[in-house]
Amino acid sequence: METEKVIRKIDLTKGLTWINIKTEDKIALGQFYEQYNIDEEIVDYSLDKNERAHLDYDQATNTFVLIFNVLNRSKVAHHYETIPMTFIVKDDTLLTVTNTNNHYICDMMIKQVASKEISSIFHFLFSSLFSVVDSFFPYIEEMDRDIKRINLKLKEKTTKQNLLSLSDLDTGIIYLVSSSKQNVVLIEQVRAHQIFRLLTESEKERLDDVLIETKQLSEMTQLSSQILQQLSGTYNNILNNNLNDTMKLLTVLSILMTIPTIITGFFGMNMPLPLEHNIFGWAITIVMSALLWIILSLFLRKMIK
Repeated sequence: METEKVIRKIDLTKGLTWINIKTEDKIALGQFYEQYNIDEEIVDYSLDKNERAHLDYDQATNTFVLIFNVLNRSKVAHHYETIPMTFIVKDDTLLTVTNTNNHYICDMMIKQVASKEISSIFHFLFSSLFSVVDSFFPYIEEMDRDIKRINLKLKEKTTKQNLLSLSDLDTGIIYLVSSSKQNVVLIEQVRAHQIFRLLTESEKERLDDVLIETKQLSEMTQLSSQILQQLSGTYNNILNNNLNDTMKLLTVLSILMTIPTIITGFFGMNMPLPLEHNIFGWAITIVMSALLWIILSLFLRKMIK
């Protein structure tokens, strides 16, 4: 069965062009890049699901490549993850590479085209990155609501299912924290890159907007992560305290149960013992055991307190 390959070309204003290819086929992508004289090494970047956010610039071919982390809106193992997406600026053309999990970014970029606010190819790129970052926030807010909901459930009853849900949230937020930090570093690298000096004031302002939004996202994810870590630590301490209380109770019960065992053990020995000919000997033995049991239980309770 052939791998799906969908190429979409949109003419922008002022002779600018945006081309998106939706594929996960290395050969098809290599042929597509060859048409635009793009290094084959970038093919591996574009299809690697574990690629870190970074930039590349080939001055000889005037090719500017951004690998940017975007959100995978479909949960993986009950939590959200991020995936890299490739943006390539080649002269007056923006090339993007998408797959099934991040193709929704194209719909967001089409809205940018419809707004008719595109003044240059870099302005379009930075506006698209701004929309990508902005798309994270509703999911962060959703995770914050889930944290509050699970916290309320755990206060009522600390169940295994609620703890697993908290763990899923913790795992998801770690992905978002790492990805947002990488995106912040990437945007700062763009600002420090030689190509930044060639940008217009409008393009620089748009890039600054992306940086501000990315830093805000990074701070929000880190805050959510800290809250989750605090909750996890709190409930771990609660479970440890509950376990300690249970062990104390079992230890006390085991000590108390030794009293009747010791006393009855004496009277089970094959040798002369007090009360062995007394018809009320068994009753006296039980009373003695009960009294010693009560005295020892009061003593242990006082020690525990």
